[in-house]
Amino acid sequence: MKYEWLDEYCLSKNGAIKDFKMEWDATRYLIAGKMFAMEGGDKYKKAIITVKCEPFFGELLRQQYEHIIPGYYMNKEHWNSVYLEGDVPDNVLREMIEMSYQLVFNSLSKKVQKEFTIE
Repeated sequence: MKYEWLDEYCLSKNGAIKDFKMEWDATRYLIAGKMFAMEGGDKYKKAIITVKCEPFFGELLRQQYEHIIPGYYMNKEHWNSVYLEGDVPDNVLREMIEMSYQLVFNSLSKKVQKEFTIE
């Protein structure tokens, strides 16, 4: 895999945990039970990671990089999949993961957010 840092980076997010969803054959990264990233494969078993993005930003990325596609088996407006053997620069993928984490974190209730806030 090209992005050897991927697992460590996702788990470095405050409160992040991972699990393996057997029926999807995918590793999920979650905060408070909500997924912000999923690493698995497409129907041809090509490795992908799927993350949530602001719709406009996701569309721009899909236009710019051929290895970023609408979210595989996800809501195509909000989720994007990145082929892990593609040409997407590390910093772009990190930015996508960060955005995904923040979007999911911000969707949590204020009470739950406080549980993960470092004072």
